Amino acid sequence: VSDGTNPNANITREQLVTMLYRYAGSPAVNGSLSDFSDAASVSSYAVNAMQWAVANGIVNGSNGKLNPTGKVTRAEVAKMLWALENQ
Repeated sequence: VSDGTNPNANITREQLVTMLYRYAGSPAVNGSLSDFSDAASVSSYAVNAMQWAVANGIVNGSNGKLNPTGKVTRAEVAKMLWALENQ
């Protein structure tokens, strides 16, 4: 994710989830974020994507939190791509 000024910048979990959601065709959302204590910190553009990702097991959270604005790690990227492919 870059505006061209910093192509090597890190991306957040919500940015990656939004890209995967759009790649999947922005399917109908039927998930909820109410089980996560930081659900209110999900950016408005990413709410549907995060709901979809949670409902489909692409994102599970950790210790009751989604940490949507945290940097996504390589391991998390691999897990999300695997979960997307195997849903």
